[in-house]
Amino acid sequence: MAKGYWVVHVDVTDQDSYVAGYITSAKDTLVAYGAVFKVRAGTRTVVEGAARARTVVIEFPSYQAALDCYNDPEYQKAKAKRDLVATGNFVIVEGYDG
Repeated sequence: MAKGYWVVHVDVTDQDSYVAGYITSAKDTLVAYGAVFKVRAGTRTVVEGAARARTVVIEFPSYQAALDCYNDPEYQKAKAKRDLVATGNFVIVEGYDG
C-alpha cells in the first residue's frame, strides 16, 4: 500500500502563536494517524519558480490516513489556529509504491 503525504508550503506571520496554537494543538492528532515529519523547514535552495518561506513534508502510513487526519475534527480545530497566523499551499498526495 502506498504511503500518503502532506506537502505544505507556508509563510508564518507569528511564529510564537504558530507553535503555541497550531503545532501544540495538531500534535496529538498527527500522532494518532501515524504521521512522521520528513521535512520540517530545513535549509533549502529554490532553483526554479517561487516558494513560500517554509516547506513541510509529513508521511502517513497510507493516502487514506493522510486524508482522514486532515478531515479529523480535532485537526480542523488546530487548522483554524494555523489559519490565523499562516498562509500557504497544502497538498495531500499518494506516494509512489513501485
